[in-house]
Amino acid sequence: MEKKIAVLAVIVEDRKEAEVLNGVLHAYGEYIIGRMGIPYREKKISLISVALDAPADLIQELKEKLEAIPGVAVSLAVSD
Repeated sequence: MEKKIAVLAVIVEDRKEAEVLNGVLHAYGEYIIGRMGIPYREKKISLISVALDAPADLIQELKEKLEAIPGVAVSLAVSD
């Protein structure tokens, strides 16, 4: 299957879910090119960007798993 380059933008509003979120990302680690997290302490949220090189269905699967975590919002951009 053809791989795509994608970026997930993740907003974490419930820091108690960080361990679950990190576990999900770890499971997809072989497809992660890089990741950057920015804590926004004043708003009590974290912003995370995750760059991926993976099959399109796997990217969508990861997005859905992250969205299933309470207090987590996800947006996706995928290359053509």
